[in-house]
Amino acid sequence: MKVALIAHRYYGDKDSTIKHTTQMIQKAAKDGAQLVVLQELHQGAYFCQDESVGKFDLANDYEKDKIYWSNVAKDNKVVLVTSLFEKRAEGLYHNTSVVFDSDGKEAGKYRKMHIPDDPNFYEKFYFTPGDLGFRPIDTSLGRLGVLVCWDQWYPEAARLMALSGAKILIYPTAIGWFDGDDEATKSAQLEAWVAVQRGHAVANNLPVIAVNRVGFESDECGGGIRFWGNSFVFDAQGVELFRSNSTDEIVQIVDIDMKKCEEVRRWWPFLRDRRVESYGDITKRFID
Repeated sequence: MKVALIAHRYYGDKDSTIKHTTQMIQKAAKDGAQLVVLQELHQGAYFCQDESVGKFDLANDYEKDKIYWSNVAKDNKVVLVTSLFEKRAEGLYHNTSVVFDSDGKEAGKYRKMHIPDDPNFYEKFYFTPGDLGFRPIDTSLGRLGVLVCWDQWYPEAARLMALSGAKILIYPTAIGWFDGDDEATKSAQLEAWVAVQRGHAVANNLPVIAVNRVGFESDECGGGIRFWGNSFVFDAQGVELFRSNSTDEIVQIVDIDMKKCEEVRRWWPFLRDRRVESYGDITKRFID
């Protein structure tokens, strides 16, 4: 499978950013991409750095946005993984990844399940936790296990996608550093982020794709987030196929050997040897 990772900075407004993203998708398609993965909330700024009721208006065009990206997928004949701000009803909003097949039809969607609430990542103010579960999305390229950002840290999410037949794990992402942190702290954060997702690849014998934003985006208090890029692909055995740097935008095509998943699972039969009768406590918040 030829997968395109597209990561970019915010271009000052929604229209300019979408135009730039569309041009990057067109380039990826011309270069042979079959699957295109975009970053988290790719249509504009990462707006969760503060809590503002006015920013809920960003979700008002959710249905129009879906039509736009559906046409982009169809025009470029690619399976497209988007990340949109969904207004489901009055007062009910989700961080939603909508997947469009190469004919433009909506293949399915995933609503972000794990919602963070940290300085400059005030997502609980905006997003209701997803209610669709950890269910893969069927496309013409196979069954995609789409998760979003904070979901990256949870092995349960990756495992449940694998158990539901996902052929690949995909994480649109928005994560970065605060400039005030020292270099050792920044390095530790980044490498932990990479390591946990590489672990998902190994433990589930599945390729993993993460596409992260780049560039600095200021908040309203004189600070902000410097998104650390480092988008990557690991294969089903945890071998690094690609990793970007921390600053550059990318339109990167990576060839993934999808047949390797079955081969690796025959060598390392982790799913066969699970002791499912002994895992009941995993559903508890804490074991006394």
